[in-house]
Order: sequence, then C-alpha cells, then structure tokens
Amino acid sequence: MLNNLVNITKIFVKPWRLIAPDLVLSSPITAIAPQLMEKYGLRGLILDVDNTLIGDDESDVSEDIRKWVELMSQRYPIWLASNNFSDRRIQKVAESLNLPYRSRAGKPSRRVVRQVLEAMKLPPEQVAMVGDRLFTDTIVGNRLGLFTILVQPPSEEIVFKPTLATIFKARSSFLRNWEIWIARKSGVKI
Repeated sequence: MLNNLVNITKIFVKPWRLIAPDLVLSSPITAIAPQLMEKYGLRGLILDVDNTLIGDDESDVSEDIRKWVELMSQRYPIWLASNNFSDRRIQKVAESLNLPYRSRAGKPSRRVVRQVLEAMKLPPEQVAMVGDRLFTDTIVGNRLGLFTILVQPPSEEIVFKPTLATIFKARSSFLRNWEIWIARKSGVKI
C-alpha cells in the first residue's frame, strides 16, 4: 500500500515521470542479462512483442531472441503483453518461445498487465515491463509500480520499398522517435 502511495505521489508531483523509464538500454532486449536482473532486484519480466522481440511485420522469432528467452526463462517467469490485435500472430510468437501471453492489451491501460502481474505472483517492484515505446510500455509499467526498461527495436534499419510492411515500420520508428523527443522536451533524461 505504501509503495502505491509513493508511486501516486511521484506521478502527481511530476506527471512526466509517467514517461520516464527506470532504465534505458541503447541495445535490443538481449542486453538484459541475469546480472542486470540481480542488480535491480528483478525476479520477472513482462515483454512487449512488436519492435521489442520482433519487428512490426514479422511473425518469426530470430535465433538470438529464442536463445535469450530460453536462458532467461530458466531463471525468471516471463509473460508477453502485446497491444497487437492479431491474436493468431502473437499466439504463434508465444508458442514458439513457450511463453504465456496476452494480446490486445490496450497499453497504457493497466487492466491486462495487472492480470499478468497477478498471474506471476510477484510484487510489482520486482517485475520489469520491457518495451520499445514510452507512451504504452513505460506508462503502463510506471502506473503499476513496475521497473520499466526501454529497449531499442531489434532492427532500426528501414529499407525503402513501397510496401505496407515498410510503411508500418517507418511509422513505428517515427512514433518512437517522437515519443522520445516529447519526453526530452518534458525534462526526462533519456
């Protein structure tokens, strides 16, 4: 209860704290290692999917991500929480990694992520919300008192081919950069 009061006080006194991640990594999610988890007292992970584990237009998980999930899931409970409406696509990713998941999470709404947290049976401060977006992943994590980690997408490279997939990739990159710009203008150190 006291932890929730402290979080509420931080948000009302400094509302931009909602978009301030606890940790910013200048590399993809595979940089999160057991040593980092121990350093911050973390015992579980809730992961975004699109542009955190795989690209927007992808449904196959890379070998690097697969090995990283295998290593981390031996020590920590891991859940996927995605805003993506394609339950079939997110289910395919989750099954390929042997992880529980929730699609259509509606982040920054807390409802689905709170359900995931309850299923993990860990206190919020011991769980990291990991994602590539400030206005969804970071906000929901901060609203719930989770440790928030902002990571780089697996691939920032945008190749110009006039396809729907490259348009979505460019849009996603633009939105992410705009969110970071807004955060910096608000005084958030990123």
